[in-house]
Amino acid sequence: MTFKFSVRVYFEDTDAGGIVYYGNYLKFMERARSEYFLQKSIGMKSLMNDHELVFVVSRTELNYLRSAKLEDVLEISVELAELKRVSAVFKQVVTCNGEVLCEGKTKVACVNTQTMKPSAMPPVVYQQLNQLLA
Repeated sequence: MTFKFSVRVYFEDTDAGGIVYYGNYLKFMERARSEYFLQKSIGMKSLMNDHELVFVVSRTELNYLRSAKLEDVLEISVELAELKRVSAVFKQVVTCNGEVLCEGKTKVACVNTQTMKPSAMPPVVYQQLNQLLA
């Protein structure tokens, strides 16, 4: 199941030429994944406060195809591609007016906030995410 999130490009997101700085695509994707968790699962704040767990990025790969520009409205899709007890892989695509600008994969690991060591997701979170697998 694909989740979609929109964001407008502001001046702070661009370089002097009005082109989105390449590192900001990671920020846009992070916002989309955060919103995905809020709407589809328990959310990061609840995961931290109630379970002493957090998802941390362990790997990311991006393919830049075209540039986004100042004031563009971008749509970022999030699709859960792989799920394990301690990790998940998300496929994400950034588009503008239907044209693919950037695509990538991000692997996140579930870790304990006290020890910062890998830890299994709570069963309720795992079940919610398992239902969303592509």
